[in-house]
Amino acid sequence: MTIKKLFFSAGLFLALGATLAAADIQRMDPPFWYAGMRNHELQVMFYGPGISACELSLKDYPGVTVKEVAKVKSPNYLFAYLDIAPEAKPGTMTFRFKEDRRTTDKTFELKPRNEKTGAQGFSTKDVLYLIMPDRFSNGDPSNDAWENFPVNRQNGGGHHGGDLKGIKDHLDYIDRLGVTAIWLNPVQYNRSNASHGYAISDFYMIDPRLGSNEEYADLIDAAHSKGIKVVMDMIFNHCGSTHWWMEDVPEDDWFNQNDVAVQIGKRSAAQTQAQPRQGAQPGQPGPQRWRPEGLVTTTHYKWTLMDPHAPESERQTLIDGWFSGGMPDLNQRNRHLATYLIQNSLWWIEYARVDGIRMDTYPYADYDFMVRWCDEIEAEYPDFNIVGEGWYPRNSAAGWWQRGSAVNPKDSHLKTVMDFDLTFTTQREILNESNTSEGSEAGLFKMYEVITQDFLFPDPDHVLTFLDNHDISRFMNPGDPAWKLKQGLAFLLTTRGIPQVYYGTEIAMAGRDALRADFPGGWKEDTVDAFTKEGRDAFQNECWDFASKLLNWRRKSGPVTEGKLIHYTPDNQTKCYVYARTDGKNTVLVMLNGSDTEREVNMARFSEVVKDYTKGTDAVTGEVVDLKAPVKIAPRGVYVLDLS
Repeated sequence: MTIKKLFFSAGLFLALGATLAAADIQRMDPPFWYAGMRNHELQVMFYGPGISACELSLKDYPGVTVKEVAKVKSPNYLFAYLDIAPEAKPGTMTFRFKEDRRTTDKTFELKPRNEKTGAQGFSTKDVLYLIMPDRFSNGDPSNDAWENFPVNRQNGGGHHGGDLKGIKDHLDYIDRLGVTAIWLNPVQYNRSNASHGYAISDFYMIDPRLGSNEEYADLIDAAHSKGIKVVMDMIFNHCGSTHWWMEDVPEDDWFNQNDVAVQIGKRSAAQTQAQPRQGAQPGQPGPQRWRPEGLVTTTHYKWTLMDPHAPESERQTLIDGWFSGGMPDLNQRNRHLATYLIQNSLWWIEYARVDGIRMDTYPYADYDFMVRWCDEIEAEYPDFNIVGEGWYPRNSAAGWWQRGSAVNPKDSHLKTVMDFDLTFTTQREILNESNTSEGSEAGLFKMYEVITQDFLFPDPDHVLTFLDNHDISRFMNPGDPAWKLKQGLAFLLTTRGIPQVYYGTEIAMAGRDALRADFPGGWKEDTVDAFTKEGRDAFQNECWDFASKLLNWRRKSGPVTEGKLIHYTPDNQTKCYVYARTDGKNTVLVMLNGSDTEREVNMARFSEVVKDYTKGTDAVTGEVVDLKAPVKIAPRGVYVLDLS
């Protein structure tokens, strides 16, 4: 062979080799999509070294066209916007990346719509059971060891090993308890030692310490087979400082205070091993804790959004300030990021068939974006429900956030809000045993007073009510008697709204130390198993039996789940809070004694709701109560009476 021919052959070989490596596409979000979605536009984000130098095209695929290919500041991203017509069929499309003579093909699957049960929403007919996945049960110890974050059950803030399989293994327990839905604290990947889950490192990936995407979908299938819905916890205000975006920020306005995000990214890149950008990788430690130069954190002054006298500077600090140095604040005003986040919600609903979303730190994100997000979710899934977290000690503010508010000049379109006012009031009234002395304001009056303010809510039935959750102290304190839990649960499960019960409340887990404690019996090394009657002590069984009987009764109670609330002012004579739930056919009468002495209640005052009923049967004990005579209620006692 001549020298000339040798050079020609070598050049041809190099050219062919280069054709295969025109672009190294390391990431594609979403990883796939669905045909037949109501919104025909789809954004696909591609990531790979220098791919913005490529010309991106789509090989002929009937019903799908490329509307736009957008480049951003980082040369390693491309955003393709597609139009997927209703006639487009499921199949595999091919994107081509071309640079000079080199080309690389990347396939993308368009799946058929997921026809499994799901996207059902949640309502007053439901009771949500809030679970911290890491602290409930360790069903698969093999996934405990991940990266440089070992399981240590003695570390209060670290990982303890609970996972999705542990929850799936105990669905029978959850079903027996009587709840109808489970809400899991965030399950998406958090590349850190924090167990709370609110610092997302990858929006499309389940945390490997909890399981896989497939295991998450399997858990939801298993829950649905038992008639249990699943609510997904999401966070769009911020991500984690270990999110894969941090080392290569797409644009100058991707984050609020973007320069601070870049600082964190550079520091993280210097501390971690060089590796392909594939999301989570074993062996990669997160950055050390430090405060970035110039960081402005949020004020948490959530009132500024509705305060007509608030300065714009305080509103801006609330929205653009970071929740913490470890949670970079996302700028949803960036059009690519906004679409990315909305599609992520749609993808999880369709892929895993979740029934609802609880959105964290709702007031901190861009208002207009959240309106658009609600609209796009509801347009695709009309039965879906979203609850937004907003820590307001007054229901005037919570009501402002609910869609249809007459005092909010720009409708939020948010269907369900959280009732922190009722939570804190119930804790004070029941746990602190306030207002019990003779001559003082009637016992439990403040709980009644909060309910009287329901005119502030456009829809008081669509508020999430709770005694406690993962962010506030347990409802019970160590040493508290069982009546406190019984009275709290009876009120929670029979007043208006959508109740949420925190895991472990049913066995009276108590105190600040138990806020995020492991559920006893969830680990093979546990010496007691509170998932079983035999593993619970007498006090725990008393509490569990009360909760389970009331929850299972509530499932079938039309007056409570669908009826109207009529309540009476607690008076200083009886110190009892009495109210009724009625659906026009049947009536439930609830009587709560707010004092430490037995009370005798003259039923004539309640004739409007008692009507011709002569007796009531207690939902928990089965006791039959004569309504024709004054009713005696034990100290701090509870009656939940089905009238007949």
